[in-house]
Amino acid sequence: MSDEQTRKQLVEAFIPHSPHAAALGISIEQIEDDRAVLAMPFTEELVTMGDVVHGGAISTLIDTAATVAAWATDEVPESPAGATVTLSINFVSAARSADLRAEARVVKRGRRLSNIEVRATDPDGNLVAHGIATYRLG
Repeated sequence: MSDEQTRKQLVEAFIPHSPHAAALGISIEQIEDDRAVLAMPFTEELVTMGDVVHGGAISTLIDTAATVAAWATDEVPESPAGATVTLSINFVSAARSADLRAEARVVKRGRRLSNIEVRATDPDGNLVAHGIATYRLG
């Protein structure tokens, strides 16, 4: 049996130890081929004004969810490298003192580039932000 890990296994091991994701409390709830669901619990440190979650924190959640979805394959990589190439986010409504969830899915996967769509929602399922990302696998 090979000791080589799949992309999915690598990203599952990486995210809990990523300093930025850990600082925001981001965790993987679900991962399957071309799809990932991540969570970010509300803390006072995420607030921008009043009780509104900062857009930068929401952006990080969306970017991290896109990354996990891009890595959600059973392929064994030649190189454990990758990077977000583009990220566009539309903020739809304020997240007020709310735990957030981001569901990301690969819309199109190429040889190196993946196009990913991400929806960030509050606990009631209301859309907070919508993102699209292009991610490059190394």
